[in-house]
Amino acid sequence: MAIILGIDPGSRKMGYGVINQVGSRQEYIASGCIRLEKLSSFPERLDAIFVYVSEVIERYLPQELAIEEVFMGVNAQSALKLGQARGCAIVAATQASMPVYEYAARKIKQAIVGNGNADKTQMGLMVKHLLKLPGLPQEDAADALAIAMCHGHSRQQLLQTNGARFGRNGRMSLNK
Repeated sequence: MAIILGIDPGSRKMGYGVINQVGSRQEYIASGCIRLEKLSSFPERLDAIFVYVSEVIERYLPQELAIEEVFMGVNAQSALKLGQARGCAIVAATQASMPVYEYAARKIKQAIVGNGNADKTQMGLMVKHLLKLPGLPQEDAADALAIAMCHGHSRQQLLQTNGARFGRNGRMSLNK
C-alpha cells in the first residue's frame, strides 16, 4: 500500500491528485487545483505553491511524490518558470522526507491511455474510468491524478518484475 501524490506543475495553476495504490488496484483519495493567476508577483506564486503543496502533504500524508518533467517548448521563459514552480513542489516533498519521482508527459499518457500522443480529453476520460469517479475531474487535477497513477503502475511493475519491495523510506530494494 502506498499513498501517492501527483503534481501537475504550473506557474499560473497547479493540479494535485492523491491516490492509494494497493497492489495493482488504485483508489481515488482527493484532487484539486490551485489557481495562482490572481497573485501579483511571480515570487508570491512560488511561495503559494510551496505552502499549498505542504498543506496537501500534511493533510493526506502521501509517502511518494510523482511530478511531470519540464517539457521544453517554444518559449524558454515559460519553461524556466515551470521549472521554478516544480522546484517549489519538490522542495515541499523533500522537506517532508518524501522520495520524488519524475515522469515525461509522453510516458504518463502511454501509461494511462496507451497512446503517448493522447489529448487532455482522452486523459480525463481514462482517469475518470480507471478511478471510477462520478464525473470528470478538473483538467489540471486529472493530469495530476494521471501522474500519480503512472507512478503507481511503474512502482507495481518494478515490484512484480524484480521481486522488489519498497521500504518505509520509499526506496526500493531487491529481495535476495
